[in-house]
Amino acid sequence: MDLNALMAGRLESARRRSLDLLAPVPDDGLVRQHSPLMSPLVWDVAHVGNYEEQWLLRALGGSAVGPQWDSVYDAFRHPRRDRPALPMMGPAEARHYAAVVRGRVLDLLERLSLDDGPTRTLPRSSRGKAPTQSAPPPASDLTPGAFVHGMVVQHEHQHIETMLATLNLAEPTDWLPTAPATPSGGIVSGEVLVDGGPFVMGTDTEPWAYDNERPAHVVDLAPFWIDAAPVTNGEYLAFVESGGYQDPRWWSAAGWAWREESGLAHPGGWTSDGAASWSQIRFGRRHDLALDEPVEHVCWHEADAFAQWAGKRLPTEPEWEKAASWGSDGHKRRYPWGDDDPAPALANLGQRHLGPAPVGAYPAGVSPWGCHQMIGDVWEWTASELLAYPGFASFPYREYSEVFYASGYRVLRGGSWATDPTAIRATFRNWDYPIRRQIFAGFRCARDA
Repeated sequence: MDLNALMAGRLESARRRSLDLLAPVPDDGLVRQHSPLMSPLVWDVAHVGNYEEQWLLRALGGSAVGPQWDSVYDAFRHPRRDRPALPMMGPAEARHYAAVVRGRVLDLLERLSLDDGPTRTLPRSSRGKAPTQSAPPPASDLTPGAFVHGMVVQHEHQHIETMLATLNLAEPTDWLPTAPATPSGGIVSGEVLVDGGPFVMGTDTEPWAYDNERPAHVVDLAPFWIDAAPVTNGEYLAFVESGGYQDPRWWSAAGWAWREESGLAHPGGWTSDGAASWSQIRFGRRHDLALDEPVEHVCWHEADAFAQWAGKRLPTEPEWEKAASWGSDGHKRRYPWGDDDPAPALANLGQRHLGPAPVGAYPAGVSPWGCHQMIGDVWEWTASELLAYPGFASFPYREYSEVFYASGYRVLRGGSWATDPTAIRATFRNWDYPIRRQIFAGFRCARDA
C-alpha cells in the first residue's frame, strides 16, 4: 500500500467536501455569526488551514506559511461567541491561505517516508509528558501509521460537521444544502440483552485513534438491556404530549433548572401548529415530523428525562461500546458490523441525506448483540462524564482531550449522518456540555438486567 498516496487522497477528499459545502454560501453568509453557539464559517475555513500548517508543515519540518495567525485561530483560546471580534481573514484570503498550506503539505508529503505499520502504543516521548501545540513531539513520533495525517483529515471532517450544524441554524436561504431522501426503514423495537463479563474497551491498534481512545483496557460489566434502536421521534413525541417537559419528576435538579430557564418544551427544530400536527425544520425547510426517525437535537438533560419517564436510564459509555463492538466470541470489532470500513449499505454517514434515516434502514450494520444504527444517524448521549482511561497519556497535545476531563462534559458515541466515515469508529469519543442541542444528537436507553 502506498501510504503517502492514500493520505494525499484522504486530505484532498476532505477538502473537496469542505469546498463543496461552502461553495453556494455568499461572503456575507460566511462572515456572519449565525448563532453565538457557533463560529462564523470563515473562521472554520482558516482554522482548518492553520491547524494543518501547524501539524503537517511545521511539525514535520516544512516551511511556515502564516504563523502570525496561530493565536487568532486557536480554538482553545477563543470561545465561539467571541470569534466575530477577532481580526480574521476574509473569505477569499482564508481560502487562499488554506490552499497555499495544502499545496506545501502535498509537496512535503511526497518526500516523507511514512511507516505503514499500526501505531500500537503511544510514542515513548509522550509518556509522562503533556505536549502542547506550541511544542509538538518529534516528527518521528507523529508519522507511524500516518497518525498525524489521519489526525488532520479527521479534524477537517469534524469541522465540516460543525459547519453543517452552523448552516442548520442559519436563516432560510436558497444556499442552504439539499440532499436526497433517506432510505426506507424496517420494524425495530424493544431491547436486547448484553451478557455480563469483561470486554476490552478502547484501542491500542487503531492507527488514527485519538489519545482519549487509548489505551485498551479491560472493563467488567454486569449484564444489561439496551434499546435495539435509537429513540424515535414518535417515541419522544409521546413524552412531549404526556407533559414530560412540565413534570419535574423525570428531570435531574440540573436538568429541571435548565428546563425552567430555557423555557423549551420539545426538541430543537420541532414546531407545532397548535393542534396534533408536528413538523421539523432542517436547513430552513419544514418537513412533516418523521415518526420513525431517531429523535435529533436533544440535549443530555432531555435524553435523561425521557429515560427516567420510560423507566430506564442512559447507557454508560462502557455499556455502549460493549454493545457496539464486543461479540460473544471475544473479538473486538472496529465497527458494529465487523472490521470492514463503513459503506452506504451499513450506516448513514457522510452527509448523504442531511438527516437521520428511519430505524431499521441498515440491517447489515447491526451489532453483535442486535443493536441497529450504533454508527451514524445521530450521536448518542451516554450517562458518562468525560474522563481519562487508566494509563492515559496526552498525545500529541493536551488541548485535544486532557483539558476537558472531569469538567462536566457528557460523552456521546457513534457519530451522526454528518460524520464522515473516516472520522468514526466504535471506540471514538465525542463530548459536549449537557445543555447542548445544536449538535446532531439523540440517544438510546438502557436498564439493568
